[in-house]
Amino acid sequence: MTEQLSEQPTEEASTAVAEAAAEAPAVAPAEAVPAADTAVPTDAVPPAPEAPAPASEAPAPRRPRRVLWAVARWTAAVVVCGGVGAGTAMGITALDRTDVPGLATESDGRWEYPKLRLPALPADKPRPFTDGNDGEVHHADVRELLLPAPAGATTDPKLDGGFVSTDAYLSLYGKEFRGDLAKHLADSTLRHVAARGWTTSDGTRTTIHLLRFSSVAHAEAYKDVALEADGVDGPKALPDGVEGVVPEAIGDDIEVPDTSVYAFREKKPYGPEQVRWAYVQAGDTLALITQTRKGEALAVPFQQTVTLQNQLLG
Repeated sequence: MTEQLSEQPTEEASTAVAEAAAEAPAVAPAEAVPAADTAVPTDAVPPAPEAPAPASEAPAPRRPRRVLWAVARWTAAVVVCGGVGAGTAMGITALDRTDVPGLATESDGRWEYPKLRLPALPADKPRPFTDGNDGEVHHADVRELLLPAPAGATTDPKLDGGFVSTDAYLSLYGKEFRGDLAKHLADSTLRHVAARGWTTSDGTRTTIHLLRFSSVAHAEAYKDVALEADGVDGPKALPDGVEGVVPEAIGDDIEVPDTSVYAFREKKPYGPEQVRWAYVQAGDTLALITQTRKGEALAVPFQQTVTLQNQLLG
């Protein structure tokens, strides 16, 4: 009895099988194979190949994988080249212009001065152009306000940064001007004169004299009346040996607040040497800067020297 039950399916099982068959997708008929022009013997026909596996189980084609590998290699190459290029660019921007081959520039003629620092002040004493110093007085030692010599220069032993006599200062001017200037200095209660001088390798001789007066009024009077530094026809008192004068312009972008600069150069024709000189009016102190050179006194180091000395006084 048991064997007969297992061989005959129940009505419920037959119904389930029928429903499953109805829900199964229909299999598409195989494509027709075109007939060959020549008959082929039956026994020469190879056995039919097995049906291909479903698309989901088939291995990925080899050609697309090769394409992916090629794309990956090119991408890596581009990244490496880009990184090298960026590194080179960063390296160049980090260099000074003179360190990059092909971009080196020649010197513009400026001298190499040491790093400048303002001198220390006595306790509770303000700088000349600050609140609480209406008299525009330089409380620092005037000798410490002198511009130091540039690198490679030979210092003048007579102008080594100390005090000098009034006659030593007056010797810079023509003999016809010295008497009048000496009288004005005596009337203006000049306190002292500090000076420094040097000669550079190209033969340029530089002198700087700082005249400190008892007040800003006396300093300005000496500059306006005795020297006539801002006169329409040029200064009245000229350096020794100078006959004609031409005003010299100092760049507007390097002006120092609360100070005044008056610069000049010797007019052609002149002798074997040319002179450039400038006055810097800064409160109670007046600076005289001179540069003399065989052939021609160069403009760049002159303007540089005047500007730096002006900054120390301002």
